[in-house]
Amino acid sequence: MAERNLRKEKIGVVVSDKMDKTVIVKISRQIVHPMFGKIVRLNKKYVAHDAKDECKMGDVGSIVETRPLSKTKRWRVESIITKAK
Repeated sequence: MAERNLRKEKIGVVVSDKMDKTVIVKISRQIVHPMFGKIVRLNKKYVAHDAKDECKMGDVGSIVETRPLSKTKRWRVESIITKAK
């Protein structure tokens, strides 16, 4: 049972909420390029399950890893940190 608490958690911005009970969350991170030393921004989009359909575009939220829910959906919305204006 302790393994259930080791799920990955990410914080990102909702970029699409057009689907039913599904949102797309963009996670941005910055890394230092190993050879050139320049800071590079990396973006990745995750398809997440939003059971209550409460996320809107522009919201900042937390997503948690879960079992596969569909072909591409492996994350679910845990909480909304800040609402979009």
